Amino acid sequence: MKINTLFNRNKAVFSFEVFPPKKDSPIESVYGKLEEICALKPDFVSVTYGAGGSGAHSRTCEIAAKIKHDFGVESVAHLTCVNSTRAMIDETLEDFRQNGIENILALRGDYVEGIAPQKDFRYASELCAYIRAHGDFDVSGACYPEVHVDAADAAEDVLNLKKKVDAGAQHLISQLFFDNALFYRFLERAKIAGIRVPIEAGIMPVTNKKQIERMVSLCGASLPPKFVKIMQRYESKPEALRDAGIAYAVEQIVDLLANGVDGIHLYTMNNPTVAKKITRAVETLL
Repeated sequence: MKINTLFNRNKAVFSFEVFPPKKDSPIESVYGKLEEICALKPDFVSVTYGAGGSGAHSRTCEIAAKIKHDFGVESVAHLTCVNSTRAMIDETLEDFRQNGIENILALRGDYVEGIAPQKDFRYASELCAYIRAHGDFDVSGACYPEVHVDAADAAEDVLNLKKKVDAGAQHLISQLFFDNALFYRFLERAKIAGIRVPIEAGIMPVTNKKQIERMVSLCGASLPPKFVKIMQRYESKPEALRDAGIAYAVEQIVDLLANGVDGIHLYTMNNPTVAKKITRAVETLL
């Protein structure tokens, strides 16, 4: 099933993100958690791109296929391009096709220190266009409510996003954010730029202070004073921090749904407990 069709219904889409295990861990080590997460019956589950190196896509493909064929939930496979040649992308697309993967989240990917990027793809927009021209895939893209870290400003960022949509991205998933007002302002910029595809809001529950700080440093998301106070108050109490973080995420989601967002994409961090608590808190609102 192409996930773009999910947005034709009169309800918000509710989806999850999961990730493969580390390269030195067996892939089966995550299956139990993923089965629990999929049992919540989200509209789809996206699978992040495997760690760098030869055959990096294989775990993403295998997990995405497992989610779809064994756990009964539609999957989206992440695919990055900055460190890939066209031949490598062709190989990955063929693997996706052979495994029944119909949906791809096209990403530029991170530059790796000490490794020169390949020259075939510089931007996610180029990957979007290539995928659309080389197979019957549904293509999604990423967006950044607080501006991509490499963009000069918000205007440049939204124009680049428009290029990505024009190149074939049929649906957008936002980077995590902790201030809904910033997301609403982003939606206004996207609308003014002529972006008309569905945009899901990416929500990450706070479960570990260091983990969140690392993610924020990578993507540039800001921390509102209310959020900071939660981390400072409960950072030495893991269970309390988890519960406070879940409550904060639920509050965000309730507000977003009340304001008619196209969907919610929950960054589960492969944590079934957190996914269950949030799903049960908002399922009647979807």
